[in-house]
Amino acid sequence: MIGNTLVGRYQIISRLGGGGFGETYVATDTQLPRDHQCVVKKLKPQSNHAQTLEIARRLFHTEAQVLYKLGTHDRIPQLLAYFEEAAEFYLVQEYIPSHDLSQELLPNKTWSEEQVISFLQEILEILDFVHQQNVVHRDVNPRNIIRRKHDNQLILIDFGAVKELTTQTMTTTAETQATVAIGTPGYIPGEQAQGTPKYSSDIYALGIIAIQAITGLSPLQLDKDPETNEIIWRSYAQVSPEFANFLDQMIRYDFRQRYASATVALTALKELIEQQKPNTLVVSPYPPKNNHPQSKQTPKSTTKKSIVPQLILGALILTLGASISIYIFNKVNTNNAVDLYNQGNTLLQLNRYQDALAIYQQANDIKPNYVQGWYGQGKALFALAEYEKSLAAYDKAIQIQPDYLDAWSGRGFTLSKLKRYREAISAFDQVLKVNDDDSSVWNARGDAFRNLKQYNNAIKSYDKALAWQPDNYQSWYKKGLSLQSLLQYENAVVAYEKVLELKQDHTSAAYNLGNSLINLNRSQDALQAYRQVVKYQPNHHQSWFAQGNILVSSRKYSDAINAFQQVTKYNSRNHQAWYSLGWSFHQSQRYSEAIDAYRKSINLRKNNYQSWYNLGNSQYILKKYQDAIAAYNQAVKYKKNHSESWYSRGNALFRLEKYPEALESYNQAIKYNPSYQQAIKARERVENLLNPKPNPIFNPFN
Repeated sequence: MIGNTLVGRYQIISRLGGGGFGETYVATDTQLPRDHQCVVKKLKPQSNHAQTLEIARRLFHTEAQVLYKLGTHDRIPQLLAYFEEAAEFYLVQEYIPSHDLSQELLPNKTWSEEQVISFLQEILEILDFVHQQNVVHRDVNPRNIIRRKHDNQLILIDFGAVKELTTQTMTTTAETQATVAIGTPGYIPGEQAQGTPKYSSDIYALGIIAIQAITGLSPLQLDKDPETNEIIWRSYAQVSPEFANFLDQMIRYDFRQRYASATVALTALKELIEQQKPNTLVVSPYPPKNNHPQSKQTPKSTTKKSIVPQLILGALILTLGASISIYIFNKVNTNNAVDLYNQGNTLLQLNRYQDALAIYQQANDIKPNYVQGWYGQGKALFALAEYEKSLAAYDKAIQIQPDYLDAWSGRGFTLSKLKRYREAISAFDQVLKVNDDDSSVWNARGDAFRNLKQYNNAIKSYDKALAWQPDNYQSWYKKGLSLQSLLQYENAVVAYEKVLELKQDHTSAAYNLGNSLINLNRSQDALQAYRQVVKYQPNHHQSWFAQGNILVSSRKYSDAINAFQQVTKYNSRNHQAWYSLGWSFHQSQRYSEAIDAYRKSINLRKNNYQSWYNLGNSQYILKKYQDAIAAYNQAVKYKKNHSESWYSRGNALFRLEKYPEALESYNQAIKYNPSYQQAIKARERVENLLNPKPNPIFNPFN
């Protein structure tokens, strides 16, 4: 598998692990920049029976959709793709640099109650989402909980539903039955062992991990009550009685006595946390004193009747004069504010954003409630990428005039820039209630949904935009991206082809068209799409690289060499391209050129054991055995358990007649891969040379 490229895209670079259900590898997605890594899981059904395979295939597609839905949660790896090849099923998931929880749960090392509560809350929040999707994980254990390196958040991986694919057999009535209970010994409750997992089965497994953390003992070290089958653990831990009761209810032998789901358990845990908070004395403030003195009775007016009319007349004159003055002042201010607003718009069109902002601010200094002035400030601040201030300006405009649609629209675009997508959608909805035909807002709404990974809603918005503007190639393109994210590759192909019909030099659409076609196993059509990219953008090294992978899969190594040479021309630091170029040279029996290419790959990524291994292979074929041994030494330096490098090293030593050293290399290969038949046969050959068996003595009387 190592070095293979699956469906012309995912190049396997190392093995992560494996077991009865299949193998897990780290791969490079060759159609994405910067050596984007992913995890590839190869699932192997136990039977090749046609009916079994068909059932496994249906189950595989169903479970892949479930995993995709679960992957929308930030703390569950995202499913990137899935496909079938040679009756084997593959899942491609997000690669998360991390370590698993087993590295933190060390023997005899205990966690505090606070640490365990924090851990439980974190995992229960993930399981709450999982259970709400009507999914049972079925294999919650420390190795399936990883801690993401960049933020120390816990991630839940490796759902047991996938493993069910590999444990299907056929009954005589062509119905499937699980032959192996999914789960890990020590963490699997009774009902799950009998093949009937429930939401509370996940709660049991999580509770066992919590007890492991707080006692420092593995599950298999804990005794059970012989009469009730309940786990005996309290004497090994120092915890509050309330928390001990909570843990006991998580791990009850009878699932009906456990918390029914993560939602119920999480609610109970939060109540426990609240109860454990220290009591706080709440003191109400004193009511304010009445500072208003009692009104004193005023003496009756002694004003003479004759002066009353004069006072009334004077008041009327003053009132009228003040009203006229206010009207004139407001009129002048309004005219000045409008003039300033128009000036600001002119400066905005000239891209003089700072000057425009100053003019809009002057308009509001003259007339504080001038709504267009605040709207202008929002636009200028948006152009200056000062999004928080822009949002405040739009909010002020809306506060003054709640039905000001342009301000609502600006608010939505600004919130999108701030990645507050749900609020942005609400703002766009305010606009669309009145202006249903605003295609730009429908597009922006679609973008917000796409950023939330709500791709179906995004597609609906893009369709609305296209209803009003059917030739908007950008709407078609983003619709295509959303469909591709939903793994609806055939519909994505239709969208991308529409983009290219409207704008044939849209290289991003052509590139993603190629990627979608690859996922539909239409390699030759994908090849044409990638060629269209480089027709308009010759330096698009990702498309050259994708072409090279397709050509390697088709064994057209000469054409592949040309493609990879184009990659290295435009991106000389792409170590993967140099490696693939070396592989293509090797397959074309151009071993010296292969050696040069591998060395360039190694110069860029010295610790890539695969490059050292294949460099050694090319040197071996040229009978440069000492050089090959040096290369294999580097390969096992960077990946000690790479059995192929140990085996090939043994072969080179054998050629140099260094038999004891060759024997040691073969032993290492078998150590890391006990079923490695070639290494086993090679070891037997060397052992016979080192310890030849004596010829039997001929006895003529027998």
